[in-house]
Amino acid sequence: MNEKQLQGWVRMIVIASGLDLLGVLFLPVWSIELSAPQYPEGLVLLIYANKLGGSVDIINGLNHYIGMKTLHAEDFMEFTVLPYIIGVLAAFTLITGFLNRKKIFFALVILFIATSFLTMADFWRWEYNYGHDLNPDAAIKVPGMAYQPPLIGYKQLLNFSAYSMPAAGGWIFIAVGVLLAACGVYEFIRSKQKNISIQNYKPGNMVTISLLLIFISSLVSCSVNPQPLQPGKDSCDYCRMTISDTRFGGEIITAKGKAYKFDDIHCILSFLKAGSIDTTGNSFYLVDFTSHELQPVAGMYILKSDSLRSPMQGNMAAFTTKEKLAEVQKKFSGDILTWNDVLHMQ
Repeated sequence: MNEKQLQGWVRMIVIASGLDLLGVLFLPVWSIELSAPQYPEGLVLLIYANKLGGSVDIINGLNHYIGMKTLHAEDFMEFTVLPYIIGVLAAFTLITGFLNRKKIFFALVILFIATSFLTMADFWRWEYNYGHDLNPDAAIKVPGMAYQPPLIGYKQLLNFSAYSMPAAGGWIFIAVGVLLAACGVYEFIRSKQKNISIQNYKPGNMVTISLLLIFISSLVSCSVNPQPLQPGKDSCDYCRMTISDTRFGGEIITAKGKAYKFDDIHCILSFLKAGSIDTTGNSFYLVDFTSHELQPVAGMYILKSDSLRSPMQGNMAAFTTKEKLAEVQKKFSGDILTWNDVLHMQ
């Protein structure tokens, strides 16, 4: 094989990537979901390469009250430029695959990465201006409050929960970027090390590495750690009481990264029974009674005793070890339960 050319399977990935990028022109690239008690079904803002979709009119109506600018596609230069950028990238990717030259391929990878970073930086700038440039005559004014949506992940904005993530087109763009970058690393190594055994870099191995990179990046971007309960500041998301004693508290983190805080295990059970959230993929944490730190419920031991006197009369305390529980049980006698036992008490 000519050393100036790409491996056959790399070339096929490049051509397929160019075709996939064309699909980004017709699919939503990003989505911002909003939920609040008055909108339990949620609102969604869909961002395409050339337009806005979803609940735009409702969101504009709500934003008027807090002084945020209304959203209109014609006000954003990006909606005029972005389709051409994606189109040029798709065409360049296809041309690279057909010309089959390494130097052109490396230029494509660099251009793709640079475009991705510049696009995200511009998106952050737009969100910043959108959330900070407020009308001083707005009906609702909260001193020091800004409404910048999250670039990625979850953020609380007044009584609205905002969740920002790539949509279908965005995930295609990310997948193409990961694949091109992985192929670029492979071709670079193959170019620099003449004595490398090509057999060690089979297409199957490269596909596996690419999928692993996508999986790891999704875990890094979506994983959320529990937020410590702050007595006197946080309120229970079920009973709405201010959390004053964290020892009996807990937390639920949804698959989308939103954290719900509770002052009592009883409130967690009532919250779940009410069907307030979809329980699929959620993470559950309880406060260790002795260390006052949130810990995953898996493997925790729960003492139920009427003598504990928890804030909402759940009268249950969690422990990470049996030894800790045994010490407290000397003073507060009661039954030892697991988290599954507690769930079946609903």
